[in-house]
Amino acid sequence: MLFIDLYVTDHRRGKITLKASLIWSGVWIFTALLFNLFLYFYLEYGQQKALEFLTGYIIEKSLSVDNLFVFLMIFSVMNIQPENQPHVLKWGILSAIVFRIIFIFAGVALLNLFHPIIYVFAFILLYAAYKMAFGKEQKLDVENNWLIKFFTKNFKLDANYEGRKFFIKSNGKTFITTTFLTLLLIESSDIVFAVDSIPAIIAITKDTFIIISSNIFAILGLRALYFALAGLVDLFIYLKFGVAIILFYVGIKMLISEYYKIPTEVSLLIILFFLGGSILLSLFKRNKFRQ
Repeated sequence: MLFIDLYVTDHRRGKITLKASLIWSGVWIFTALLFNLFLYFYLEYGQQKALEFLTGYIIEKSLSVDNLFVFLMIFSVMNIQPENQPHVLKWGILSAIVFRIIFIFAGVALLNLFHPIIYVFAFILLYAAYKMAFGKEQKLDVENNWLIKFFTKNFKLDANYEGRKFFIKSNGKTFITTTFLTLLLIESSDIVFAVDSIPAIIAITKDTFIIISSNIFAILGLRALYFALAGLVDLFIYLKFGVAIILFYVGIKMLISEYYKIPTEVSLLIILFFLGGSILLSLFKRNKFRQ
């Protein structure tokens, strides 16, 4: 299995170390770049396809960062111990890949069936950009979450269990656990984020293979990236504004696509500029504050 526990762990603390997370984040990014080289040299129109893949990958990767901050909040609210978080993320990421593929086929099919839906996708991205830049920080209301309500109402819950199992048996009865409810919350949050990310990549390319592969490679490194961000959560304070500008740009690109097609290489440069700029600005702000 691709998600087998390959990470170096700190056995004294029972969790993945920041150093190991950064290393494996680099490994997954390097793997994606190797795949990009494969597209460049071995596919027909490889230069264009590789450019589309790289642009889509960077968009999906940057959007996933905001998703990971939500994961941090979910684990905190649900009181999931650090040693159990990798297990939940593993299954959450596997499920996310399945849902993303379904959404991608549905989105491309809708676009082919009714092209004006591209404007709906564009306004979804513009709204997502506004919400990311100016929206209030959302708090996780577990008690009123419909998923939690449904499963706690229809299934027996063992709220005292603190292990990694999703289901346990006690006195001949099967119980769901808080770990299972946490997985549900992570999956539901990823579905919400997919509503933003899928239109964003469709704005770059209509090639289903490129859309799926860029999504999968971006998701594959989420587990390692999560633990890296958990240790660096306060470092990139302006990153969300950079991502919001990228979403706004992609939304505008989608709106004007019928009248003017912005070259993919221009989109890539714009995305790299705002993403890199927000990271550098965050680092500058942090260093200035420490002085």
